[in-house]
Amino acid sequence: MGRLETTAIFNRELASRNIFVSPPEPPAEFLMTDPGNSIFIGRTKILHVPFHWTFKDVTNPHICIVGITGSGKSYFVKTFLTRASFVWETNAFIIDWAGEYKEWVKQTGGKVISLGKGSYINLLDLGGMKPNDRIKQVIRSLGILTDIERYPEQKRLTEQSIEQAYIDKGFKLSDQKQVNKAGKTLLPPTLKDVQRILEEKLEAGTYEFPAELENSIYRVKQFTREGEDFFAEQSTVKLDELLNVGLVDLDLSGLPDEVFRAMAGLSMLQFLKEKMRAEGWSSQKGLKLLVVLDEAWKIAKEDNSDAVMIVREGRKYQFGLIVASQNPTDISEAIFSNVGTTFIMRVKFERFLDYLQNSLNFSDYMRDEISKFGVGQCAVNMAFQTATRFSETFLLEKIEGEEPLQEYFLDVESVLTPQERRAGMAKTYSFEKNELKNRLRTFGIEDQKVEEIASLFQKKNRHLDVVSFVILLERYGIARPNITSFLKDIGIDDSVIINIFSKADFTISGMGDRDITQVILEE
Repeated sequence: MGRLETTAIFNRELASRNIFVSPPEPPAEFLMTDPGNSIFIGRTKILHVPFHWTFKDVTNPHICIVGITGSGKSYFVKTFLTRASFVWETNAFIIDWAGEYKEWVKQTGGKVISLGKGSYINLLDLGGMKPNDRIKQVIRSLGILTDIERYPEQKRLTEQSIEQAYIDKGFKLSDQKQVNKAGKTLLPPTLKDVQRILEEKLEAGTYEFPAELENSIYRVKQFTREGEDFFAEQSTVKLDELLNVGLVDLDLSGLPDEVFRAMAGLSMLQFLKEKMRAEGWSSQKGLKLLVVLDEAWKIAKEDNSDAVMIVREGRKYQFGLIVASQNPTDISEAIFSNVGTTFIMRVKFERFLDYLQNSLNFSDYMRDEISKFGVGQCAVNMAFQTATRFSETFLLEKIEGEEPLQEYFLDVESVLTPQERRAGMAKTYSFEKNELKNRLRTFGIEDQKVEEIASLFQKKNRHLDVVSFVILLERYGIARPNITSFLKDIGIDDSVIINIFSKADFTISGMGDRDITQVILEE
């Protein structure tokens, strides 16, 4: 007669036995929605069910995308926008921090606006708002991007001067009308008008705190100096003409620093939000507009930014915000807890996985799978409108885009120590080809050299030894801190990076003046 024995096993092991549990995927009816009114993304990893995304069943149309450099984020965004245009005739507006999308937008016949390279946005444009409402938005933006909140008197002086600038131009602060009694359109003031008003107050000598006035003037001058007055001239960008023309890229790479880029991003979000509010709901299917905010950490992280406000307002205005970042901690937890859908691509660092797991409450099984993702693979978390009895986080085999996803590989085995090999450390790191090209351009490499690097990968069956790759980048003038940043972003550990540079130095000393591209081809 047999004996019955009990054994302690982990939940993860039990979950792998499909006879005991349902697969961690939503039922097919939640995944296979009407293809004429949804966007195809890919097939689920376990049951290979086609997944068509629609915002109809989730809390709102807003989306988060997270994943390290080269994981396929921009590839996914391009696929998503392309299919939304086909299915719903959705317009798209990309707030492009590093100029990553501009070449693609040009190729697809879209419109590119390059701030810092001839285009201007007047920070005091109303975009259909009342002056009082726009003044509040401008002050809130300054509060996010500067330390003005620490100086109440400077904040008050700045706000009063903006009010006076509108009054001087003929506006009534509580009136939405932007025409004078003769029916002529009023021209909004600029920050240069605000600066003049502050300077006149200082010159009058009647204000009892001249130091506060001087500091207020200095603060405004950050945005009005010649050559940096990107927000202090009359706008060359007409918002109304940008929301219904298909695909638009607002290229911010020409602006001098993060503060200027964030100011542009916040202003555009504010204008877009007010425009959508004014238009309201319509009977058309799908979404009117998708707004992409990529790597805009300063905007996405602050809980009082318009990105958070838009996400919290939900689905009322028929437009969706797509927030993408390689670092999930750069995205406010308020966004993660309110977006309808989150796409999680390859994530390397444990602290990032901790943040995601705590924010989205997925299982340890999902966490383990996410940590092993290759390029284009992802997990999807959906916040359904009604309570469900199935997992709201599930796995996709791979994003299935409009063109093949091309991967490049860096081989690091040559720099691993015996201990690192025994520990099972990765010997190869992959990334998406176009993301590599875009990253190289941000480092200042001209297009011809970018194509040369890409062609070397192609000639070597898309694999390069990491040491040769580093030497090549240094020969093209890329500084080691930038190279280190890229290697970290694709997931290479600090200890391995140290070994890479040590071996690169040793190799360079023995190469002399030899052509590194020829050395690579000879390997």
